[in-house]
Amino acid sequence: MFNNLNLGFKLALLLCIGLLSSPVFATIDVYQFNSDQDRMRFQTLTTELRCPKCQNQNLADSNAPIAQDLRTKIHSMLTEKRSDQEIIDYMIARYGDFVLYQPRMDTKTYILWFGPAALLIIGVGVVFWISRKNTEQATTTPIEVINLDAQQQQQLAELLNDKGNSAP
Repeated sequence: MFNNLNLGFKLALLLCIGLLSSPVFATIDVYQFNSDQDRMRFQTLTTELRCPKCQNQNLADSNAPIAQDLRTKIHSMLTEKRSDQEIIDYMIARYGDFVLYQPRMDTKTYILWFGPAALLIIGVGVVFWISRKNTEQATTTPIEVINLDAQQQQQLAELLNDKGNSAP
């Protein structure tokens, strides 16, 4: 069967078979911990800290090289018996508040925490003010808006009375 095929096609076919049959290797981080408590702390920290390169992935889920480096750094700091707060402070000092999924509440982040509520309150106030203004305009009658002299008011009253009496 292969005798009838040309040499180029045979090589391409062998290359495809070789590529498809080779296993796909992925890098898997394997860390040794002294206790299950350290393992849980590692998992908690890597899920609470954001990858500096990725837009919205934590360190545990990211495949970026910097995330791998940061996981290694967290592991080494855990083996040095550093506290969670020391590790978080190190990451913030190095990469800024961006590494935190929930930013701290301080003067720089007040607008992040209270801005949406302030905008909602302002929006409700504007809607209330506009609706109140519209109801005030709706309650005024056209006669109050237009200044008519006595003769014009009498003619208008006669027209309104005639229209009311002539209705079928």
